[in-house]
Amino acid sequence: MKTQEKKFRPSAGKGNRTCRRCGTHRGIIRRADLMICRRCFREIGESLGFKKTGARGG
Repeated sequence: MKTQEKKFRPSAGKGNRTCRRCGTHRGIIRRADLMICRRCFREIGESLGFKKTGARGG
């Protein structure tokens, strides 16, 4: 019988962090422990209390 090898799971890195809302690994915003991707942040940012500022934000 072949023994099952334990897979290496790093405790840090992009693969360890996922968006709380959609589960993607790309574009994660970690500021203030948000842990949501930039796309989800654009959808729900204002309801979290963030305001658009700057020339492009309006």
